[in-house]
Amino acid sequence: MRLIPALVALGSVSWQLFAADQPPTEWIDPDTGHRIIRLSPEPGSASLYFNQNAFTAEGDKMVITTPEGISTVNLTTRKVEVIVPDAKNVSGIVVGRKSRLVYYVKTTGTNRVAFATDLDTRATREIGKVPGGGSLMTVNADDTLLAGSFVESGEPVVPRAGESKGAWMRRRLEAHTPMALFTLDIKTGALKTFGQSTDWLNHVQFSPADPSLLLFCHEGPWDLTDRIWIIRTDGTGLKLIQPRTMDREIAGHEFFSGDGKWIWYDLQTPRGEDFWLAGYEIATGKSLWYHLDRDEWSVHYNISPGGSLFAGDGSAENMVAHAKNGKWIYLFRPARASATAATKTGSNSLIQTGVVQAERLVNLSKHNYHLEPNVNFTPDGKWIVFRSNMFGPTYAFAVEVAKTSPGQGSQ
Repeated sequence: MRLIPALVALGSVSWQLFAADQPPTEWIDPDTGHRIIRLSPEPGSASLYFNQNAFTAEGDKMVITTPEGISTVNLTTRKVEVIVPDAKNVSGIVVGRKSRLVYYVKTTGTNRVAFATDLDTRATREIGKVPGGGSLMTVNADDTLLAGSFVESGEPVVPRAGESKGAWMRRRLEAHTPMALFTLDIKTGALKTFGQSTDWLNHVQFSPADPSLLLFCHEGPWDLTDRIWIIRTDGTGLKLIQPRTMDREIAGHEFFSGDGKWIWYDLQTPRGEDFWLAGYEIATGKSLWYHLDRDEWSVHYNISPGGSLFAGDGSAENMVAHAKNGKWIYLFRPARASATAATKTGSNSLIQTGVVQAERLVNLSKHNYHLEPNVNFTPDGKWIVFRSNMFGPTYAFAVEVAKTSPGQGSQ
């Protein structure tokens, strides 16, 4: 990714220099020394959720949402183009792993239809109808299937007036609404359902490498669910990834490594007290946990394309970690603990551990965490994309992994 510099590089700047309706296009964070660029020209724009692929296989374009619809950012010129206009009722946006297509669902009343649009020509075709009430959508490694979850029967459990998110999620979980997973054949539009359950199925993700492997969760308050699961698209291979070992242990916001070999997730042992960025190697069943300090806990994590770095989007004091100084975009450099023959740490049955060296990249002290920033590495690993309302409206931003000037980035 070659994000061209602005004509005039901004040095150390004060936040007060920028009006809320006219944020800078580029600046150096005075607290970290890292360059930040604004990717979207208009307020009300945002990058995609952290586990939705937003990038073309060639790494030249990234999909964001703008007030006009689904748009692309040219990662060399920063030019923004609207690809799917008038996308107010669009969901499930994801870019193909091999094709230059963006997939999405348009909803009209109770009718939900999946479409594919070429990111260069804007040519669009209808794929087929999809069921709703669950997680929409994800695309597999060879661009042959879309997948998600849906409600098979029963009335939707919607939030009540004045009801907190936590209370609603518990009520939704306890409703035991019949659900299932589905795949939609991209070529034929054929719908297939499997994995029926009365648990709340959500967060469905295809492996970026294995076309038939799905990662999904049992949604709800994390301390009340066995959350992280994998399954094959033929319904076989159902497996719980993180069996709980203690009261109040929670795990979630799971995602695949770029090569599809690992599943990574937020693990707390127990909730709100001890924090880990935990990994599960699919082929061996090996577990690797990296410890984080309280202020380093993040709502979402992600991993660089090469797998050597992680990123986090920080948190506010009123969130689960109650971090006193957690409003940062973080870069994490993982380091495994030394292995010894005495403890047989090479055994897959034992959890291997390590720590992360955290570096602060972006000061988010002005960000309201009602909007979760999310983080995504660009395909070349040189930038981390996130969304933020630190200037008032929401925009899509990117921060350079390499430090531009001396600062106080390392904790």
